[in-house]
Amino acid sequence: MPLVKPLSQEHDQEVAELAKFFNETLGFCPNSVLTMQIRPAIARAFINLNKAVMENHGRVTSELKRLIGYITSANTGCRYCEAHTILAAQRYGGSDERLANIWQFRESDVFTAAEKAAFEFALAASSVPNAVDASIESAMQAHWDDGEIVEILGVIALFGYLNRWNDSMATTLEPGAIDAGETLLNERWETGKHSSQPAK
Repeated sequence: MPLVKPLSQEHDQEVAELAKFFNETLGFCPNSVLTMQIRPAIARAFINLNKAVMENHGRVTSELKRLIGYITSANTGCRYCEAHTILAAQRYGGSDERLANIWQFRESDVFTAAEKAAFEFALAASSVPNAVDASIESAMQAHWDDGEIVEILGVIALFGYLNRWNDSMATTLEPGAIDAGETLLNERWETGKHSSQPAK
C-alpha cells in the first residue's frame, strides 16, 4: 500500500491539463503524478521537466529514451518505473526483439554501438556510488555529441528522481503498467511493494 494515497485526476485542473502528456506516453496518468499533486507546484514542475527531457531532438529517439529509463530503473530496483518504461518503449516503437534483448544488449546485434554506449552509461550513472569512468566517458564522446549526452543524462537523472519517489512512496501500479510488467518483463519482474493489495 502506498505511503501517501494519490488524489483524483480532477483534483487540480492545471495539473490535469499538463498530465495529458502521459496519455500519449503510457495511456494513463501515473499514480506518481497524482500523488505529487498533493503539492501542485511539484506536480507541475515535474511534468514540465519530464516533457523537456523526453522531447525528441533526433538520434536519441523516444524509444531509446524509454529503454535508458528502463535500464536505470531496473538497476536501482524500482519495479514501478520498470513497468512504466518498458510499456512506454513499446508504445514508442520498441520491437519485441529489442525489448526481449535489453539485458543482453552487450551481445545483441539489435542494438547499435552508440545505443550500447548509452546503456553502459545508464548503468554506471545510476549506480551508487556513481561508476562513470574515463572509458565510459570516452565511449559516449565517440558516439554522441554534447547535446545528445545532455539528453541521455537528463533521462537517467529524471528516473533517478522517479525511482526514489516511487520506491519510497510504494506507489501503486496501474492495471496497464501491471500488464506490461507481466507480459514484457516476464520472470524478471514482480509488483512487489507496488501492489494495490496489502503486503502479506
